[in-house]
Amino acid sequence: MRYITITTWEIADGTDYNVSLRAIEEKRLPALKSFGASRITIVRTSARTTAAITEWPDKATRDAAELKIDEVRKSIHRDDQTRLTGEMKGEIVADV
Repeated sequence: MRYITITTWEIADGTDYNVSLRAIEEKRLPALKSFGASRITIVRTSARTTAAITEWPDKATRDAAELKIDEVRKSIHRDDQTRLTGEMKGEIVADV
């Protein structure tokens, strides 16, 4: 069953959103794809916040990627000037 993670992020005060987004597109998104994510959607939710909706083929794929995702978050934080503000995850139970 497909599995979703929704993470929310805030960029550092004074950081240019487009610079941060470019780092996300160049580093975070390819990393997630290489770990098995099938789709990633980035939503700008305010001037300084973003939500990332990542779809995985199943929970096992996401669970197997957990440590690698944590490593990427730590190493890329300096480049994109973001901080994780929340995370939700679960299996898709209905889809239209």
